[in-house]
Amino acid sequence: MVSQEQRRRQLAREKFLRQQQRRTQARRKARLRNSVIASVLGVIVIGSVALYTTGVLKNDDKKTNASAETTPSAAPTSKAPDPCAKPAAGSVKKLSWKKEPAMSVDTSAKYAMKLATTCGDIGIALKTSAAPHTVNSFDFLAGKGYFDHTKCHRLTTQGIYVLQCGDPQGTGMGGPGYTLPDENLKDKSLKNNIYPAGTVAMANTGQKHTGGSQFFLVYKDSQLPPKYAPFGTIDAAGMKVLNKIAAAGENTGGGDGAPNATVVIDKATVTKS
Repeated sequence: MVSQEQRRRQLAREKFLRQQQRRTQARRKARLRNSVIASVLGVIVIGSVALYTTGVLKNDDKKTNASAETTPSAAPTSKAPDPCAKPAAGSVKKLSWKKEPAMSVDTSAKYAMKLATTCGDIGIALKTSAAPHTVNSFDFLAGKGYFDHTKCHRLTTQGIYVLQCGDPQGTGMGGPGYTLPDENLKDKSLKNNIYPAGTVAMANTGQKHTGGSQFFLVYKDSQLPPKYAPFGTIDAAGMKVLNKIAAAGENTGGGDGAPNATVVIDKATVTKS
């Protein structure tokens, strides 16, 4: 027969064992929880480093040489197939000059620029008398092969409707090393702060007289302040090419990014007639 004292000790021992078991289980749970937390934190840290190194978390305080107006936020757009051909063989020339080229165009003559792109030819009638410095610069740069094999790096599909080209770097940061004066800002085509479809105008930093080599082609009427020098008009065939590029959308889905179409200027030429 078990005495009362033995029974008391047995109950105490069982209670102790139960407490030890609970503590062991609690420690196991804690170790598992801490392991999970550590794993999650590791993923977050690695992800944060990856985002930082790709520029998502990094502030870019570099000055742009020539960039168009920032567009407002927009709803995502669906990606369409690339409608353009492969670029011609060749590479971008690394060219730079310290000052604007000397005037050599005849302001009383007619000049035209042809952009032979991977998506089709875009013909542009240049406004030489209204924007002589700009046209003279494009005549000079095209003659040097400056635009050949360069990508059109930006397409906007919300707010404003433009394709931006003319940067050898393809980043929106490049330029010829010199800047141009703003010209033709009171062009009769610019009414109510609207750049009409078919306009070709200079991009800039938003400050006066900061145009370089970057320009934008308007494929749909776009509301912009009149501070981007209009210097050309796109022909009907060129508008069809632009609309094809625009229909393919841009790569962010937010209305402002690199075009989904492979838009490369294989050759740019300026001719006098």
